[in-house]
Amino acid sequence: MTVTHASCLIDEFAEHLARPADKQPSDQSLADGAAGIALLHVERARTLPVPWHTAHRWIRQAASGGVSGADHTGLYFGAPALAFLLYSAPAAFHAVYHPAWTTLHTHVTALANRRVDAASARMLRGELPGFAEYDIFYGLTGIGAYFLRSDPGAGALERILSYLVSLTHPSAGKGHRMPGWWVGHDPHRTYSSRFPGGHGNFGAAHGMTGPLMLLAQSLRRGISVDGQTEAILSLCAHLDRWRQEGAAGPWWPEHLTVSDVTTGRIHAPGPARPSWCYGTPGIARAGQLAGIALGDRGLRHFYEDALYRCLSDPVQLARVTDTSLCHGWAGIYQTAFRASCDAPGSQLSHLLGPLGEALTANARAGSPQGRGLLEGDAGCALALTTLAAGHSPTTGWDACLLID
Repeated sequence: MTVTHASCLIDEFAEHLARPADKQPSDQSLADGAAGIALLHVERARTLPVPWHTAHRWIRQAASGGVSGADHTGLYFGAPALAFLLYSAPAAFHAVYHPAWTTLHTHVTALANRRVDAASARMLRGELPGFAEYDIFYGLTGIGAYFLRSDPGAGALERILSYLVSLTHPSAGKGHRMPGWWVGHDPHRTYSSRFPGGHGNFGAAHGMTGPLMLLAQSLRRGISVDGQTEAILSLCAHLDRWRQEGAAGPWWPEHLTVSDVTTGRIHAPGPARPSWCYGTPGIARAGQLAGIALGDRGLRHFYEDALYRCLSDPVQLARVTDTSLCHGWAGIYQTAFRASCDAPGSQLSHLLGPLGEALTANARAGSPQGRGLLEGDAGCALALTTLAAGHSPTTGWDACLLID
């Protein structure tokens, strides 16, 4: 019944997202623009007997306003976002999209090298980074996710992995040895008196969990650079150091302050809402991937159990208030589905039924968060396609979350 309901909902979402509106500057955005919505129609066209023209219409919209290759672009905006999208097109349309993808790929390669050079220079100056240097959305982790999917042998990916290894090394700050991914701003990218000396972020979206995912995903696929195993172990050790134990299993704070590090005690009273972007689900998937990549069954099973206990806890699930990929039911379902695929026969498979019911019960086209991939309708609909199909995405679209 849930699968049938999901299929009906997908049709409703697809109808709601059938036609682009007027051209917008955000069209080249994977997060909330035409590029992200196009991914939904590409996935549908590759799995269902529906015409390709809707997907093409959205792809054309995403590219119609010009594509930026500026240094601030990343996986979720500009040339990397469009390259990620075009790589998802089926082989039957290779002649249509491959020339444009090749051009974009060349620009993304140059961008990646410039970004690594800039990050290396920043490290030499002894300055703290910002989210945009290394995160999944706009930083080098997200650009690395694109290369891992489309060109895993690229020298640009090797440079990004080496950079992320360096990012796990301590850097001096305020008299303390902070992790290299400790940022100089607060969680909202501003500078406030509440966060003197910046903060250390644990989230998958902007914090240390994103680099852990990319390092583990690459090693799992046989792609490694010097120090990569040690970097993964270092990040896992940091998660161990700040892990908290609750009645419903382990949990982690969203971030650390200088005071937390100084006193050895976190300021958070308990776990935040479960989500891909900041909560236990994203962290647990990263830890599971690390265990798989390292061949460490104990590490892998610990994080699988942490995910199961979190998503079996009605108190934590009651904090979920929307259906988005970023911090709602869609992201929770997609993360649990991917984790379950890597743990066949485990208790994780028992989560998918209840989580699927929660997703379908709350999913409605016309989200107040808009039509986009990250927080709106397109992302919710894509998770529903996974639920309806019962198998991993044909396009591999969730590589943009690094949970694939």
